This record gives sequence, C-alpha cells and structure tokens, in this order.
Amino acid sequence: MILGIFYARFLPQEGIKIVHQKPPGCIVPEEGYESAQLLHFEAVTDFVIPRQSFCNRYITGRDPSGDYRILGFPVCVHNEKYARNEFIFNFGIIISTDHDTAPYEPVIRRLATTFTEMEVQTQFLSQEGVADHQQRSIGGLLEIIREDLNNYNECMIPVDKSNTINMKLFPVQCDPPPVKPWHVPIAKIRFDEIVDDRWDLTMRKVIPLIDGVRDVRRIAAEADVSLELTKLTLRHLLYYKTVMLVDMFFFNNIYAVTPLIRDFVNNVDNMQDECAAYVLAQRPKAVGYQLCRLLGTFGQGRTIKEWLRLHIDDGQTAVDGLDVRRLVQFGVIKSLLRRVHKFPVSA
Repeated sequence: MILGIFYARFLPQEGIKIVHQKPPGCIVPEEGYESAQLLHFEAVTDFVIPRQSFCNRYITGRDPSGDYRILGFPVCVHNEKYARNEFIFNFGIIISTDHDTAPYEPVIRRLATTFTEMEVQTQFLSQEGVADHQQRSIGGLLEIIREDLNNYNECMIPVDKSNTINMKLFPVQCDPPPVKPWHVPIAKIRFDEIVDDRWDLTMRKVIPLIDGVRDVRRIAAEADVSLELTKLTLRHLLYYKTVMLVDMFFFNNIYAVTPLIRDFVNNVDNMQDECAAYVLAQRPKAVGYQLCRLLGTFGQGRTIKEWLRLHIDDGQTAVDGLDVRRLVQFGVIKSLLRRVHKFPVSA
C-alpha cells in the first residue's frame, strides 16, 4: 500500500523543495492540514534529491525510525535553457518497510520516464504555475495515482492530448520449490475450463494426467515427455499456484496431526462435509464425528497400515467405503496432517 507520494525539485535559489505531496503534510507540514507526518524532511533530504551521482537511477532508503521506506528515481535533465543548465526532480513514494519493494519499482521507473519525456517535450514540470502555461495539476495527478494504485492496483490517467500515465502493480511471486520425480501434483483449479489450443503443447500433454495419483515420473512416461520438461512444466504451474505437490502415497508412510485439526473438529467452513464428499463413496449418518476420530488417531510412530488395522480391529464401520489415500490427501491439502520422515542415525 502506498502511504504517500511526492514530487520534489531542486531550486537554485531555495534548494530542495517538496512541491507536491499526497496526502498533504506526509513529509512537510502544510498549513490547513493536520494529517500525520510520516517522515521528517531534514532526515530524508538525501533520498528526496540525492547527489548527481545517484541521479537517473532507482534508489531506495529508510527513514531513521525504520518504519518507512522511500522509493524514488531522481532525474537530472541537462539543457542550457535551465538555470545552472540542469533541471533536477524526483517522483517518489513512501511505503511501509514490511512491504516488498519489487512491485513498486516499475511504477517509479514509469513515473520518471513519463514525466521526463513530458518535460523534454513541453516543459510540463519546469513551467508549472506559469500564468500562460495551462496544464493539468501535478498534485491532482499524484492523488489519483495513489488512490487508483491502492484501490485497483492500476491506473490510466490522461494528462494531455498526447500523454497518458498507464501503470499497474504486478505481484511478484516467489520461486516455486524444486519438483522431484516422486512428487504427486494435485490440481487446484479446473484446467479443462481454461485450457485451449493456444496453450503450450507440452502443457496440454501433461495437464490431463494430473489426477492426484500419478507421480511426476509416471506423468512424464505416459505423456511421452522428457522428465526435465515435465518438471519444468509443473514448476510453471506451481509459480501461478494452480497445482500443489504432495508425497507419493504408501501404506508405510507416517503422518501426524497439526494444530489446525481443531478447525476440522469445529467444522470451520463446513470442512467436515467437504471431507466426506471427497473421501467417502457413500455418506453415512453422523459422519462428522467418525471423520474427526479417524483423523485424530494419526500420530508419530504409526504407519498408515497400522492406523488402518487399528480401526478395523476396533470394528469401526467408518472405514467401509473410505478412500484412505484421499483422506490422507485431504488432510495434507488442508494442513491437517503433516508427513513424518524417519532417518537412520548411526550410533
């Protein structure tokens, strides 16, 4: 979220000056406005308009308190028509230090590029406030940019007949985890509703085989695609959070419950009904209690084979018509169960 946005200039007679800031008073106090001051101007002057060696490049900096981060792209335009033969300005934004700066870097670069071109063409910035120079208010533009990016993650603002500010915030995803041959991909969306003939050929061969049962090696063999290409395809799907990976199902696997099992017991978001529809061929009465008991008996040191024998020996009918693989899969997907690994340790 953009907490503040500003336009600053270096004036030969006055030095560094915040010309416009939104919200008013976020850096420099303004008469008539009592909004909270996020930064103290004297403490961040070097980031507002830095030395010329830092101009024409993307810069970031923190305020002394460490609560806020300033992002900017100071620009120095050289021309004999300006005082001292140069015009220095900066458009910057203020965000919390908890936020990732990567999505905002393209926004800062676009602001600097757009207004630099407008300054070169029509002196849009340097002639602001001149009586015979009619133009749209820069302060008004900054307010619209801030509101649109915070509310809609994009903005399209016509400035004049030949210039428009187009920007969009794109979330930066983390790199997906490596895909191993023994992983089993599970689809999180309905691919058959979105896949068409324009998709990549390898993608169209791999996706139909993602059923929650086949492992990566088997998918590659049945799709007649190399294992490396199959893993690359699945990493692409992981990046966009359309699939997830679980371990292969074996009756010798060990699973333990997590603290989130309480959400299942309390039937948060009708989780018990969702589980019953996913794991049972025929739904008996009072199935919620039985499913809670089945999931609650997973524990360290007990394999799935021993867990199943325990309930069969107790004469529980809940295991009749139960797909054990899908029950474990449901628990892993909902983070109700976690895999417990056993490793040999030398004495």
